Amino acid sequence: MKIIKKILVFLLVVLLIAQFFGPEKNNGDITTVNTFLAETNPPADVKKILESTCFDCHSAKTRYPWYDKITPVNYWLDEHVKDGKKHLNFSKWSEYSLKRKEHKMDELYEEVEKGEMPLNSYTWTHAEANLTQEQIAAVVAWGKKVQADYKQQMSAN
Repeated sequence: MKIIKKILVFLLVVLLIAQFFGPEKNNGDITTVNTFLAETNPPADVKKILESTCFDCHSAKTRYPWYDKITPVNYWLDEHVKDGKKHLNFSKWSEYSLKRKEHKMDELYEEVEKGEMPLNSYTWTHAEANLTQEQIAAVVAWGKKVQADYKQQMSAN
């Protein structure tokens, strides 16, 4: 029993020390999404959805919840943000080619339509990210329109 107690104390000390360390925050400038917003021109309701459900993991600026200050949770959240930005980064929209923008819009509305985005792990703690059928339909309609615009631009070139 003494060995288990020593192991538990050791683990507690390690956990306490770990609280002083954490990953670098995704605290860039949220205005970097302005290029994306200006180019895709989402209606007000879709813009609000994008702001509340997408930009935290898919832009240069994340709104961190209180529990992000707890290690190892902060590393788990950091990995989600990095993975999200790897797949789609609204802050780097101006760097994407026309073909890539068209493809990303296709993925965006398909993921939302299938209910794969936003992630369940995000909606558990962000109630505003639980999209209604009407919100999903609005994002899908907007996404299809933007994608069609990109396709038209590509065929004109």
